[in-house]
Amino acid sequence: MQKYQFELFADYYYFYLQDQNATGDLSESWTNDACKKMLAIAPSIIGIGTIRNMEVSVTIEIVCQEPETDLSQWEHVNECDLEIVSGILVVAGCSDFFPDAARISLNPGVYRARVLYGNLNSISSDGLDGDDHYKVILWLKN
Repeated sequence: MQKYQFELFADYYYFYLQDQNATGDLSESWTNDACKKMLAIAPSIIGIGTIRNMEVSVTIEIVCQEPETDLSQWEHVNECDLEIVSGILVVAGCSDFFPDAARISLNPGVYRARVLYGNLNSISSDGLDGDDHYKVILWLKN
């Protein structure tokens, strides 16, 4: 397992993962349904909704096969596919400068992404502070 930890600025209440060479964008993907699910999908890009538009803790785990996950410790869970063609996964807040965004080398292919949302009820009344955290587990589909 490879594990990466980030503090990302979730401007506009989301961060994203994408193939480095993806040409699509999420601008039309944030439908009412996507906002409720806290997940927007475009070709080779996923946008992960957050409950704060501040810095949030994000963990990315790359595993060899679908993991057994104790879902009882998470308030919200999503799953989707993410195609990585270039072999480079970009991890960024939506207003980050793309060339400076974090990158993770991956084998090209279609990955399953399990997105876990934790401590969503820990947000202060002004929405600025909280212990919310987000975890994305990726594994290559067969």
